[in-house]
Amino acid sequence: MAGGCGAAFPNGFAGASLGLMMAESLAGQLLLASPTLVDPNFARTVVLIGAHDADGAMGVVLNRPSTVTVGEAVPQLGAAGVSEPVYVGGPVQPGAIVYLAEFDDPQDAGLLVMGRIGFPGSDSDLDELADTTSRGRVFAGYAGWGAEQLDAELANGDWIAQPALPEDVFTEEPEHLWSEVLTRKGGSYALIARMPLDPSVN
Repeated sequence: MAGGCGAAFPNGFAGASLGLMMAESLAGQLLLASPTLVDPNFARTVVLIGAHDADGAMGVVLNRPSTVTVGEAVPQLGAAGVSEPVYVGGPVQPGAIVYLAEFDDPQDAGLLVMGRIGFPGSDSDLDELADTTSRGRVFAGYAGWGAEQLDAELANGDWIAQPALPEDVFTEEPEHLWSEVLTRKGGSYALIARMPLDPSVN
């Protein structure tokens, strides 16, 4: 699991502009896997959508830390914390390093997702990123959808959308993120948050 910053942002989105996103773009939103989504890649995941337009969507799973540390994989990204885990961002290009960070100056981001949080450009230098970001998170791979694929999954009830907060992105308790965001959404979703992994267990 190694690489330069050419893998810091997935190909096809490096030059994306927020101005080109669809009016109904889910960029900056969290997608929480519904209890009916049984795909092991996404069961009980929380995905931050980074880009969403007519050509498809991409995002990173926020709540699946791996056993590999940032120091072992990409020590240049010290802003993410060398002892912090690399997160499993999704099943697409699992060997690619994807960096999501809070930039000191939003103009330094290749693509802003929310506030000052975004992805670096594909030509960013790893060493410079450590100096231009205040905090970050490193992912191996990402989640991707083709044209209209995510929209179809949403219509099927596979995902629950909720606006993201900065503390969601950099949570210190990823194992609780799914239930915490559902509880924050309230109503019947708060009940879903308390469902056991095995619905047959009372």
